[in-house]
Amino acid sequence: MASQPFSYTDDTLKQLVTDALTYATSRGATAADAEVSEGYGQTVTARQGEVETIEYNRDKGIGVTVYIGQQRGHASSSDFAPQAMRDTVDAALAIARYTAVDECAGLADPDMLAREFPDLDLLHPWDMPVERAIEMARECEAAGFGVDKRVTNSEGATISTQQSHFIYGNTHGFLAGYPGSRHSIWCALIAGKGDGMQRDDWYETARDPADLPAPAVVGRRAGERAVARLKARKVATTQVPVLFESGVASSLMGHFVSAVSGGSLYRKSSFLPDSLGKPVFAPCVQMRDLPLIPKGLASGAFDEEGVATQTRDIVRNGVVQGYFLATYSARKLGMKSTGNAGGNHNLIMSDTGEDFAALLKKMGTGLLVTELMGQGVNAVTGDYSRGAAGFWVENGVVTYPVQEITIAGNLKDIYKNIVAIGNDVSRRSSRQCGSILVAGMTLAGS
Repeated sequence: MASQPFSYTDDTLKQLVTDALTYATSRGATAADAEVSEGYGQTVTARQGEVETIEYNRDKGIGVTVYIGQQRGHASSSDFAPQAMRDTVDAALAIARYTAVDECAGLADPDMLAREFPDLDLLHPWDMPVERAIEMARECEAAGFGVDKRVTNSEGATISTQQSHFIYGNTHGFLAGYPGSRHSIWCALIAGKGDGMQRDDWYETARDPADLPAPAVVGRRAGERAVARLKARKVATTQVPVLFESGVASSLMGHFVSAVSGGSLYRKSSFLPDSLGKPVFAPCVQMRDLPLIPKGLASGAFDEEGVATQTRDIVRNGVVQGYFLATYSARKLGMKSTGNAGGNHNLIMSDTGEDFAALLKKMGTGLLVTELMGQGVNAVTGDYSRGAAGFWVENGVVTYPVQEITIAGNLKDIYKNIVAIGNDVSRRSSRQCGSILVAGMTLAGS
């Protein structure tokens, strides 16, 4: 898809928000906020060298939240017509009037709203005619097939490009927004035949298409990973060190974010209650929330409530330094918003100086996990039990692939037993870390 402008200008979106807020207050709202957004994109998938799907999307929406005192109502619409906007506001007001009073409900405190809006370089439209996208998808898949004759089938290769922009405003006078883009290349391939078939994939994501690798690089990585898993074995139940490859290691960060987010904390549904200022991780773990990284996948000068974001230490020397709080959850906890309405920003775990080969050597004999399956994580107790696949390592050397195993433990123990974090950082999501070596976990096999 050749780069095309948005259908609505920033000024138009600002006027839509302003009109919604003005109408809400005229109808009895004591406070209100609104967000208007628009996005468009293209996704092309090729499989076995043939075009499988071509999808175009163009979306828009308005969401309005109103307060009558401390009664809250919310409604949304995809229609920007003036009457539709008024109907949306009226629907939100009707909901608010039937909602119980909540002493924690309300807009963010005015003194916490962002006042500075640095250019974080988040919009990089991809000039991508569909013909070129098809060509790139075919290149990606063909490179994967070219890795080895044992690559026998494909789930396809996909080239995706998305652009969007939004404006958020509230009756405290806040009115701001910004555009952004996100592009990706993905490929999934199958190696082997019959009962011995193995599947694996690879993808890359970036704000700027110039930061993506060539499609052939992604395809080759997917093909190599699929072939490497051929002739996978089961292993006996044992207790071993586990090395989480960087692509799956970030899931350990995700469980931590969930546990120290406001909703889990005030509902008392977290395995890490009252953890602020306490050692949760091994002393080698450092984690920071960095919202102002140029081109960052989760960068922004303000959160979903207009609260200014801030660079923060989240974990220092294993000790929890901060939670992830929006306005409502902060009030429930008797605290202040941390500018994390909508979740973490660019959450970065520092490495401990080793590359991947050094981590394997440090582990000695154990399990390298490259894929996790299932949802066996108890958010209240921290109990962790997930299906896994990967490779058995002997004396620091990968020896053979393994499958049909389960790794188990408790996240509190897993975090305390982190031995090292690699410098092979995966940058494909908002939670970024290298491979993580954990001293010991239960491996359930044959």
